[in-house]
Amino acid sequence: MTARKPQPLKLDLDYLRQVLVELLEIPSPSGRTDHIQQYVGERLSAIGISSTLTRRGALSACLPGPRSTGADRAIVVHTDTIGGMVKRLKENGRLEVNPIGTHSARFAEGAHVRIFTDDLERVVTGQVLPLKASGHRYNEAVDLQGVGWELVEVRVDEPVHDEAGLRALGIDAGDFVAFLPNPTITPNGYVKSRHLDDKAGVAAVLTAFKAMVDAGVTPAVTAHLLVTVTEEIGHGASHGLDPDVAEIVSVDAAVVAPGQQSRETAATLAMGDGVGPFDYHLTRNLASIAKEHGVDLVRDVFDYYRSDVAAAVEAGAHARVALLGFGVDATHGHERTHLDGLHQLTQLLCLYLQSPLVFPEWDAEPEGDLADFPSLAVQPANEDGPREGPIGLD
Repeated sequence: MTARKPQPLKLDLDYLRQVLVELLEIPSPSGRTDHIQQYVGERLSAIGISSTLTRRGALSACLPGPRSTGADRAIVVHTDTIGGMVKRLKENGRLEVNPIGTHSARFAEGAHVRIFTDDLERVVTGQVLPLKASGHRYNEAVDLQGVGWELVEVRVDEPVHDEAGLRALGIDAGDFVAFLPNPTITPNGYVKSRHLDDKAGVAAVLTAFKAMVDAGVTPAVTAHLLVTVTEEIGHGASHGLDPDVAEIVSVDAAVVAPGQQSRETAATLAMGDGVGPFDYHLTRNLASIAKEHGVDLVRDVFDYYRSDVAAAVEAGAHARVALLGFGVDATHGHERTHLDGLHQLTQLLCLYLQSPLVFPEWDAEPEGDLADFPSLAVQPANEDGPREGPIGLD
């Protein structure tokens, strides 16, 4: 492999589509992710990238780069999704469910599900219904029922009418309930499915790494890939990151909704989320890379949002962090994105992997003298030093 100036790469878009659909079809609610991690590991192996797995199930891989800077970068995505867990076997032969991750029972109503028992050879199917599910029985009361997990139940696709019948099927409290995705790609490029968060992100990242390998391009610095399995329950990238990583970019769903700038057909650069602002220098570097190469990128700020990097920072990661996204309408509900947005995101990842760190020399060490910090190039300050009295007053 030979290093070269960053440039757009040829993307295998058929690969992106195929991997996306295959990822979506593998159930992976937080806590039950072994199957999908095996799939990702096999996909990486097929393009010549080896991987390892942590005790907690996070997958780690890397594209080697020159070691002259002494610092690396990492791309982080997650394969776990929202889902449910059996809380109680009800007397009427149905199941009470607790949510896994943060999502509303409003969007669970009507969902087809798989219930995974301890018998690996047996998967029971079912459907989530409101307690008052028959208009012919309840009339207008159907519309008056509220929204909440205590107001829905899973109707099992078996002839059971009591708790004993459910136990005979092998169902018990703690069994995982996976919401089926029902993926569809329309002729004009829209992708409709549950769990685009973050399986579309995983597909984009795998496609970007494949493009680097196919083109024989060496990344500017060693690029780690961390695939986490607990993002939806808040743990995310709390472990598994290499200590040499100086920049972390999380790839996740961007919020398309009134009051947001994100679009389904563009990549998104998040400037801040519910945890706080992302790194000043890294975000603006990503924006400049996109502008230089004509990538359709919008900036956005999310109110009720956290990602893998929040967990990384809270766990003590000593690195700059940023978030790149693909626009998703109706997040954690009936999600939709567009292939154009995924293409833009994938190309931006390729360009970023070919670009140097924001501060290569500075980030070579975990700390340095304040006088040597290169921030003045982007955040001008008084170079004469402190003055007496309150700052900003004569």
